[in-house]
Amino acid sequence: MRAYVGITDRDWYRFLRDRPELPEVNFWQPGGGRGFRALALGEPFLFKLHAPQNYIVGGGFFAHFSRLPVSMAWKTFGEMNGAGTYLEMRRRIEKHRPEESQPFEDYEIGCIILAEPFFLPEDRWIPAPDDFSLAVQTGKTYDLAGVTGRALWHSVLAARVPVLERVAEVPGPVFGTPTLTVPRLGQGAFRVMVTDAYGRRCAITGEKALPALQAAHIRPVSQGGVHRVDNGLLLRSDVHGLFDAGYITVTPKLEVRVSRRLKEDFDNGEPYLPYNEKPLARPGRQFALPAKEFLEWHGDAVFRG
Repeated sequence: MRAYVGITDRDWYRFLRDRPELPEVNFWQPGGGRGFRALALGEPFLFKLHAPQNYIVGGGFFAHFSRLPVSMAWKTFGEMNGAGTYLEMRRRIEKHRPEESQPFEDYEIGCIILAEPFFLPEDRWIPAPDDFSLAVQTGKTYDLAGVTGRALWHSVLAARVPVLERVAEVPGPVFGTPTLTVPRLGQGAFRVMVTDAYGRRCAITGEKALPALQAAHIRPVSQGGVHRVDNGLLLRSDVHGLFDAGYITVTPKLEVRVSRRLKEDFDNGEPYLPYNEKPLARPGRQFALPAKEFLEWHGDAVFRG
């Protein structure tokens, strides 16, 4: 298992520290080109302040990386971007972008989405490892089975952050090897992961205009559902509305069904009837396939038949 120590500024830390109940945060990259492949799902990402404050001040658990238009990042995460307003967020990002941005330019940023964030009070800040060079610009990966990584992780555990109860200690030398559970996703991570899983295309219509696409819960959280990728479908906004209202569903065999009630109730529905009995576009990853249990629930509890 690995951990990544990423560099951030004190303003970002302070803003989020004062909002301790946030379910997730967006650790953004000012340019969208680098990508992020250092961690697997659920591995810890730690926050280190810029020098000369070489301290680790919090962290979270890696959920997903995506490149998003800055407006969509704000719409999805809001204050979980570490800023109070969209304009403030843009100002912070643009201080670090090499090229000047136009006022209404919807440039892309990298979004490292972290679940279950935690922030340490100043009296529990952790000194950065001795081998974390001041020349490092973005961050560094540590093997938590190694001497330095194990000592670092023990220091984090010793800070007694309640959220770290999710990390189990396995018997072994010194402090044991940490193992992980899958992090609890928030609404923002769910939206972005579903959007990317379907290749940014509506799973029913094939629509690619990103502002028109929405991540739909098959079983809503208010009805016992969860923020899980296999409980999601990427749908065009009008199709999403009809899906939630029960005029469209997807069978456990991944076939679309359009209710005859659409025509009866609204004397309309012609644009949607051609999708009846068509196959759902499958997501690119097996783990994102809609779960049978959620599709059966929607067909039984919501679909109007």
